[in-house]
Amino acid sequence: MTLFTSKQGNVIQLRERNLTMLTRDLTMRNPLRLLDDVKDGLLEPGDFGAVSSRSGGGKTALTVQLALNALLQGKKVLHISLNDPVEKVDLWYQEVLNQMAGQYSEIRINQLWDMLLPHRLIMTFLAQGFSVATLEERLLDLSKQNIFTPEILVVDGFDFDGDCRPMLEQFKGLALQHGFHIWFTVNTHRHEAPADNGYPVQLGNLSDLFKTILQLKSGDGPVAIRVLKYPEGASPKANLVLDPNTLLIQDPNS
Repeated sequence: MTLFTSKQGNVIQLRERNLTMLTRDLTMRNPLRLLDDVKDGLLEPGDFGAVSSRSGGGKTALTVQLALNALLQGKKVLHISLNDPVEKVDLWYQEVLNQMAGQYSEIRINQLWDMLLPHRLIMTFLAQGFSVATLEERLLDLSKQNIFTPEILVVDGFDFDGDCRPMLEQFKGLALQHGFHIWFTVNTHRHEAPADNGYPVQLGNLSDLFKTILQLKSGDGPVAIRVLKYPEGASPKANLVLDPNTLLIQDPNS
């Protein structure tokens, strides 16, 4: 019996092999690996992580990189924005991925983008009308129709300035029930002193709910990524920074 392989089939296999190599290369070179000393990531299902900084300090850029790192590992990410429209959030992902894979051709980056896109979903809500119950309804609809079941949530724009513990506890229950973890952005203010426990004042009385807390500190040069809280039994391998021009994570020692 003679087996024939079409040229189209060979092209598809070659493209898939190239995308696999590209994905592996970006994952291996991602400086997040230096920060992540835990086998399955900084967070497990039901856990909370926080990225805090002043307005414009790089929170969205860092959380998008956390999300892209997960997408490159084949995980599904739901990005919830309470401030920006879908188009603006999507642009963040495209720009950060282009920066991360800048040494590759535009064709290969576009192919990688097409491969990652089905694993990412963006939802936007008006901050004033947002509730965990509403989110759960949307998640159940997506799950029942086999459209999307997230493994990681990014919540960008949640208001930590008021009494938000009850709502965060609802988030915690939802995360445990559905088996995902959540990264929150936390907006801080220039004039505020840290809480007595050293965390941003917005998280001072909420730190027990968070397994990982990262703080971005701006200066004259790169934006420092300070690890304020880390999973028990693990420790960060390096002090990372955000490049002030690209806002990509970098290892200052490399």
